[in-house]
Amino acid sequence: MASQLPARDVDPVRIVGGEFRGRNLAAPKTQSIRPTTDRSRESLFNILSHGYAEALDGTRVLDLFAGTGALGLEALSRGCRSALFVENGVEGRGIIQQNIETLGLQGRARLYRRDATKLGPCGTMGQFDLVFADPPYGRGLGDDALTSAARGGWLGDGALIVLEEEAAASPDPGAAFELLESRAFGDTIMRIFRYNAAGRSGAENLNPAIANNGLDNE
Repeated sequence: MASQLPARDVDPVRIVGGEFRGRNLAAPKTQSIRPTTDRSRESLFNILSHGYAEALDGTRVLDLFAGTGALGLEALSRGCRSALFVENGVEGRGIIQQNIETLGLQGRARLYRRDATKLGPCGTMGQFDLVFADPPYGRGLGDDALTSAARGGWLGDGALIVLEEEAAASPDPGAAFELLESRAFGDTIMRIFRYNAAGRSGAENLNPAIANNGLDNE
């Protein structure tokens, strides 16, 4: 029999600002998902609202390693137009779908089962303006995911990227990603990057116009 992940004390997860402020979200019941805390999320979005307000104004959001979907849903609450949630885990996909339905966001949110480090070409999905990446700690998956997104044409030129990792991490996603600032929240650091498409050679980029993107729509 496969071993089960231990149950966790369920901390409430809620939207902390915008249209859906105060609405509760479904939370994980096991330790396989580590949601960004409400306090850290509130601090992050305060930074975005005051320093990068254009990133929340009618933009398209890509939420990688989406977990509960709290980051992407918070962005929708604060003015982003639409969001794509990329999550490979069964529990996470169930939670995200529940949260999308709870907030009535079926028309603005889409959920895909996919390994965020192996996105492939974006095909007809188009490009995104704001990206959140909150990978499992200690495995260097953030770099892999951002590289995959860039190669597949998922990132619009000038896209803003928020990478959340443990404080000890030293991410290096490549020359196309300009580090704008870093903020520490306890044992977590959130790094904000700007994507510059000119920083990548044409040979490294896959054709974003490929229609068959190989993604399974949930």
